[in-house]
Amino acid sequence: MKILHTADWHLGQTFYEYDRREEHLHFFEWLKQQIKQHEIDVLLIAGDVFDSPNPSAESQRMYYRFLREVTAGNPSLQIIIIAGNHDSAARLEAPNPLLENLNITVRGIVRRNAESNIDLQHLIVPIYTVSSDSPVRSDASSRPLSTVSLNIPPHREIAAYCLAVPYLRQGDYPSAETYSKGIQQLYEQLFNEVKEKGKPVVAMGHLQATGSEISEDDRSERTVIGGLECVSPDAFDEAITYTALGHLHRSQRVSHRDNVRYSGTPMPMSFAERNNTSGVVMITIDAEGTDINKLAFEPLAGLVSIPPQARPLEEVLQVIGELPDGDVTLRSPYLEIKILMTEPEPSYKYKIEEALKGKAVRLARIAAMLPQKKASGIAATSYEELQTIRPLDMALDVFKRKYGGTEMPDTMKQLLESVIKEAGI
Repeated sequence: MKILHTADWHLGQTFYEYDRREEHLHFFEWLKQQIKQHEIDVLLIAGDVFDSPNPSAESQRMYYRFLREVTAGNPSLQIIIIAGNHDSAARLEAPNPLLENLNITVRGIVRRNAESNIDLQHLIVPIYTVSSDSPVRSDASSRPLSTVSLNIPPHREIAAYCLAVPYLRQGDYPSAETYSKGIQQLYEQLFNEVKEKGKPVVAMGHLQATGSEISEDDRSERTVIGGLECVSPDAFDEAITYTALGHLHRSQRVSHRDNVRYSGTPMPMSFAERNNTSGVVMITIDAEGTDINKLAFEPLAGLVSIPPQARPLEEVLQVIGELPDGDVTLRSPYLEIKILMTEPEPSYKYKIEEALKGKAVRLARIAAMLPQKKASGIAATSYEELQTIRPLDMALDVFKRKYGGTEMPDTMKQLLESVIKEAGI
């Protein structure tokens, strides 16, 4: 049995006002080729299918078109999808009655029964193999109700079980002292339901695991400050064959456990991720054991950040001059420029844009950075003390801190004094 693990597509993401539709389509074409070439049996998509809980119509068309094409081209393929924190769980699950006829199962909502207990069976998805004499597709309307609910077509045998756990919010997990302990209890309960069945078990999750790494200053991953929602890898029993995780954008093993992994995003979602490697994880399970490999993917467009450290404008313009010349295309890299602002420079954006004319890059971001701030010479601890500070002194202090100790120019100071005097403050 061969499984592909991917996650964090973020369909519909706008990268500094650039539409990434063509980049996602490029990834989908590559992914369909990998599934066909490696004869994949199961595709696991571990959350954050969309970048927003209210994706555009075009993003949804792209998603459903991919599902239709990949299942049509690989009739025995089974797909299991869980919702991430960026997805709308209800929206993602809504087409399940239609998708199940394509061997696609989506889990976004944690259901509870009449006794308010978590419906564990809903989160356990059988993975099956096709026998040599079975038809690839069958009419779901002719199947017994129990068979349809388990998504097990006739003439197929259960080969493994998938613990398809979506991103969990408060109230989605068993009552516990902490978020992490509640998540761990849920995975333990799910594993206990299937561990005696003698089949391999695959787990899915969309969470931040303890011991994982995030890209420095990467806000797109939206981790919780202090790691309050970090889940211990111990939540995944050692007997689980493979755990497919989503949420963190860097492809990695978790706490040195080779069978607990993040697949990473198919393309960088921020400049903080520009050095991340993209791809999917292929898991082969047979009588000899489990083999895990990374399939590398080259995104359509790369990310470039210059210079390595923020430098003054004149030095930045020199670095821009060294960029390759050419026309801008869909393969042209996105560019981030870091400039060190030691004094006011109203025309810096214009100068940078002029220098970039004829360069084969797409300007995405100009990061104007300030020198490290020094301690303020003015401190007010009460309203009364604040009233004793002259507005001009406050403005001079802010200017000095903002521009690394540089004093405000005399012409600016005189202009500010006249404004303050005219305002009567």
